[in-house]
Amino acid sequence: MGMIKEFKEFAMRGNVMDMAIGIILGGAFGKIVSSLVKDIIMPPIGILLGGVNFSSLSVTLKDAKPAADGVEAIEAVTLNYGVFINTVIDFLIVAFSIFMAIKIMNAAMRKREEEPAPPAPSKEQVLLTEIRDLLKAK
Repeated sequence: MGMIKEFKEFAMRGNVMDMAIGIILGGAFGKIVSSLVKDIIMPPIGILLGGVNFSSLSVTLKDAKPAADGVEAIEAVTLNYGVFINTVIDFLIVAFSIFMAIKIMNAAMRKREEEPAPPAPSKEQVLLTEIRDLLKAK
């Protein structure tokens, strides 16, 4: 029973829950970025480069063999470097987005740290406060 209780305490810690939420949001963000690259960024780049569809760029290493008399067809072996280019662009966008988010958070933290603490009351204010409190007590 102790192990289950210990696991429950571990799983319910704030930082574990924050990490889980971050992973879920990161996965969703990755899908958004992949769609952005595949569906919005790469088509215009392909048009600028002469109508190239990056996701179909590949080099055939071994040609496909058609099916013959009950023998299963063998697919072609290809190096899909166009898909790799899309994945690299995905990564760069995600890395830049994370960099910018961290940069903004660090700037906010520095600003919070730079805010001066309110000044301590002067000796006169402390004495006047003590006198006021003594008069209230009477």
